[in-house]
Amino acid sequence: MSGLVDRAVAYDLAESTCPPLRLGELLSPRVRTRLDELEIGYGTTGGDAELRALIAAGVGVDPAEVLVTAGGSTAMFLLALVLCRPGDHAVLATPCFPPARTVLEALDVDITPVALTFDAGYRLDVDAIAAALTPTTRLVSLASPQNPSGIRFTEQELRVLAERIDVVAPYAVLLVDETYRETGYGDAPVPRSTARLAPRIVTCSSLSKSHGAPGLRIGWLTTTDPALHEELRVAKFNSLVTCSGVDELLAAEVLRQQERILGARRVALTAALETLDRWAVTQADAVEFLRPDGGALCCLRLRADRFDPEAVRRFYAALAQRDTRVAPGSWFGESDQVFRLGFGHLPAAEFETALDRVAQALSAS
Repeated sequence: MSGLVDRAVAYDLAESTCPPLRLGELLSPRVRTRLDELEIGYGTTGGDAELRALIAAGVGVDPAEVLVTAGGSTAMFLLALVLCRPGDHAVLATPCFPPARTVLEALDVDITPVALTFDAGYRLDVDAIAAALTPTTRLVSLASPQNPSGIRFTEQELRVLAERIDVVAPYAVLLVDETYRETGYGDAPVPRSTARLAPRIVTCSSLSKSHGAPGLRIGWLTTTDPALHEELRVAKFNSLVTCSGVDELLAAEVLRQQERILGARRVALTAALETLDRWAVTQADAVEFLRPDGGALCCLRLRADRFDPEAVRRFYAALAQRDTRVAPGSWFGESDQVFRLGFGHLPAAEFETALDRVAQALSAS
């Protein structure tokens, strides 16, 4: 999966971000002055106070309940590092963002994956997750909207899950990755964060996806448990010390301009999703399309009656020959019959060309 950043292709539909911000959009005279005056020191472990206040206002927590991290994957690492020891138990809803699994594997945690399925629309299976819990479970990890599908779980589903975790695994934390929470389409309202839904819920997010600023490497954790927050802060100090002051200053500017930034991306995503809707109808004999609830990404499945394992292999090979890429399901703990398609990264004309190349690869397979 490192090829996403290390190897370019002409038409990259494996990307899962919104259109990227450009630095010039943020560099007002006021910001330039602040950068000129910025001391390149350590900053603080918790993160810049203004940035934490902006994050807290968007999530609905107190600034003291926010910990700034170097992207969402670092947030996941710090939480797992604090909660889990080798051999401890965690439950992971799959398919999932790969670091949600790999950080647990790196810490030698005993993982029980609970597979959510394409046939069930990747809806949250509360009973299946609850059945995987044990009294020694320390972490339950999921994302809403989910990566790779863009399917959003309801507040009621998450509340019921938190209640069942509290009964069976009272020392466990429910991690809800909300990275795509603010990425919507049309006039749909932005759902509120789950940060205050239950005492043992921790949320994480970042500026990488919805805001189109992955290069800033700024994310965050929220917890309403002061003792857990302090453990996380100390873990960050002992591993990262602090985040980049330059990144934090620019991240605060992104959040100050959030209404404009997210509004423009909502318009672009809505148009791209409409294009994808029309394209999926024309390719219905080859692929099944699961329409997302949020995010710049979705899942499609190669029809089993047309694509046996060899035809699946030929499809990916045909795409590579056309200098085009999607994200195979195996990246996320899913079958390669399923692939993630990002519809937010490319400009409109390039996105249509990329879909044409996917259609050609389907026909060639």
